[in-house]
Amino acid sequence: MDSVIDARHVSEPGLVVLDITAADEETALALMDELQQLWATSGITAIRRDPAQPGVRARVHADIRRTNPGGEAGLPPAREGQTAMPDQ
Repeated sequence: MDSVIDARHVSEPGLVVLDITAADEETALALMDELQQLWATSGITAIRRDPAQPGVRARVHADIRRTNPGGEAGLPPAREGQTAMPDQ
């Protein structure tokens, strides 16, 4: 995807932006449906097809701290003294 990611969508640990590339619309829709079963997401989003690129594309925003009540996914609890390492 060419669009810029808005900083507010990744402003806290647990917030993610997922750019999906799949062979076809059915696969992309199935993945987005599974993601929304695990986490709080932006749901089923628009699917785009770029004639110059293979497959289809979509973008999903998710908060992996907020899980589906029946799911097991989420961020592990922070350990005491644990700090994030800067990108190098």
